[in-house]
Amino acid sequence: MEREVGDARRADAGFRELGYATVDTDRARRTGAGEVIYGAGKTADEIAGIVHALLESGQAQVLVTRIDPEKAELTRAKLAEISRGAPFAYHERARLAIVGVDAREPTGNGTICVVSAGTSDEGVAEEAALTAEFLGNEVVRLYDVGVAGIHRLLAKEDALRSCQVAIVVAGMEGALASVVAGLIPQPVIAVPTSVGYGSTFEGITALLAMMSSCASGVSVVGIDNGFGAGFQASAINHLPGR
Repeated sequence: MEREVGDARRADAGFRELGYATVDTDRARRTGAGEVIYGAGKTADEIAGIVHALLESGQAQVLVTRIDPEKAELTRAKLAEISRGAPFAYHERARLAIVGVDAREPTGNGTICVVSAGTSDEGVAEEAALTAEFLGNEVVRLYDVGVAGIHRLLAKEDALRSCQVAIVVAGMEGALASVVAGLIPQPVIAVPTSVGYGSTFEGITALLAMMSSCASGVSVVGIDNGFGAGFQASAINHLPGR
């Protein structure tokens, strides 16, 4: 009983103790976006418990990243028991799940373009796109338009120029980010991927190339970090003043 009282007080203070996690139930008020669950390294029971706590605190939807298909199914089943069957959508390519329903229209100032170099980069690109959509943005996907066939990108230039911010996802030598930043005035968030042969060093080549870009206005997130790019793009797209 003392533990229950303590938990209630902690919930009032903006967090809830679950024993295996201290859930931040106040993050949406502080930052504009609720807590996101990083699924890797957590069990399905732990993920379900954290999701349930966030839904109980009033968060309409919960995003779970880096969750594999088997763990996603176990989490879905557990949530069906404890959260009365909260809607659970799993996106296998992005390794991402969205629990709950949010019927609000997009609230961003404009669109976010997610541009990927090749089909092999699509998983990271989808993580970025779905994260941005989850955070209230309209997303335009421009996939498989890498520099090996640059006419594919140039054919999409109108869509690219109409966006508020662009996320560029590329492996190999990571050249696409510099090309996009050289075409448009909007900020470009570059995401290096671990796609490529041995000399790409699991994304380090693309990371260093993007960080060394000669084009202005390029910021870079970590290797394969589609979530971080989607979150940063959403923050830019929600800035006041437009």
